[in-house]
Amino acid sequence: MGEPAENTPVIIGVGQVSERTNDTGYRARSPMDLAGDALATAIADSGVDAGGQARLARSIDTIGAIRQFEISRPDARAPFGRADNPPRAIARRIGADPARAILETTGGQTGQNLLGELAGEIAAGRSEVAAIAGAEAISTVRALRAAGEARDWSEHVGGSIEDRGYGLESLFDAELLQHGATSALAHYALFENARRAERGLSPQAYRQAIGDLLAPFTRVAAANPHAAAPRARTAHELAAVTDRNRIVAEPYARMTVARDQVNQGAAVIVASAGKARALGIAESRWVHVHAVAAASEPAPMERADLARSPASIAAVEAALGRCGRSFDEVRHIDLYSCFAIPVFNLTDRFDLAPGDPRGLTLTGGLPFFGGPGNNYSTHAIAEAVARARAMPGSYALVGANGGFMSKYSAALYSTEPADWSGHDRTIDLPRQPAAVPKAAGDQDRLTVETYTIVESPPGTEAGPRAIVLGRNAAGERIAANADPDDSETRALFEGGAPFGAPLRLSRAEDGRTIGKLGPA
Repeated sequence: MGEPAENTPVIIGVGQVSERTNDTGYRARSPMDLAGDALATAIADSGVDAGGQARLARSIDTIGAIRQFEISRPDARAPFGRADNPPRAIARRIGADPARAILETTGGQTGQNLLGELAGEIAAGRSEVAAIAGAEAISTVRALRAAGEARDWSEHVGGSIEDRGYGLESLFDAELLQHGATSALAHYALFENARRAERGLSPQAYRQAIGDLLAPFTRVAAANPHAAAPRARTAHELAAVTDRNRIVAEPYARMTVARDQVNQGAAVIVASAGKARALGIAESRWVHVHAVAAASEPAPMERADLARSPASIAAVEAALGRCGRSFDEVRHIDLYSCFAIPVFNLTDRFDLAPGDPRGLTLTGGLPFFGGPGNNYSTHAIAEAVARARAMPGSYALVGANGGFMSKYSAALYSTEPADWSGHDRTIDLPRQPAAVPKAAGDQDRLTVETYTIVESPPGTEAGPRAIVLGRNAAGERIAANADPDDSETRALFEGGAPFGAPLRLSRAEDGRTIGKLGPA
């Protein structure tokens, strides 16, 4: 195609900032400070001089803030206080006063979906310059509280805000929560063990497969100045269970799960081609948004296959299809890696090896680069933009995952122009249908599909809990806890191969369903 049309959305700036508590010059910045600094870095990344940067900041008409962990659930608390209007708190740090301010919903997919939405607003002529920014300062919060210190990060900014709420609908199953699956860790471990059962692997063999997958990620993190854990590790180190690499939920060792104790911020600025020209931003800085596809799953207990996410696969296929590209034609890849299974889900489908020479991460991945709450994908986009600029004409794919493999966003970026005139490059796929009914009322038995043993934190009195998902004779799904007081049942689950075993069910005083090995 020829010169991009005036209303073609183009990424003109990206920024990342970070700090570790042991860094020289550590400033203990708040999330809003980190996000503001990331946005300032994105403005500077546009390549214009100081006067041009000020004009760019004043030209931002829309800003979206990625919701930090401390405000991501109704029961969450910000121990040092929070801004009443996060997008405007970020904007005022760079001298911007946008007409529209958005506080996004919860989920690792939200930043990329929002980028696609705002690119569409620019293509439709309803916006000229939009920014997305977010940050986490969880490491600083924990360090200060451990030292008995406090900060006041509360801000009264006021002004209009489009607060989109938490967006937690269809994520949780009450039965799973009741039986101890209250964390992302427990949910993903259930999915991971379903995949392990499918492959007939022992827990240790599966941990080795996770180590093989993630060892290359550690090498990318080791070269990333923003990584929270910049150290290359071998697959054996990641798989071996030690005091420092203890099991946190079967089959996961501690080093192989997302690291949320980070201080990281990232931002992206997208503008119309016409406005970018008017601001003097060289076309060599432009990166085009070729497609953003979003898909979602039903609640975990209603899914047909606990070992994979068809929605994630559909999102990637839709994004590639809209661009007329195959996975083999993608040069740069970042697959969301809060846990191994969202990566495995796509490597299985697209026949990608852990040692793929392109790599499967641009940042180092959430266990090693860091998992800054809902904002990780903004860092991945920033890295994708840098790779696309460095290799003009190449394509970068970013996969962003939210919830419990519940929502997925897949997008492609390139310096190659994308034609938005008459083309909808944002794709919202229908939710995958609920395929398995949940059992109603008391049940007398189940056959084990998957499980996890969630370990209690060191120093606590509570013992490990085996969370089980299974089916009754009618094919309905049941959540339960394995009976820890029955030695035969306990040995079965601790042995790592309870799949297909029959459990007799009873009801505990607190309403939980308890399963004990043996025929009904």
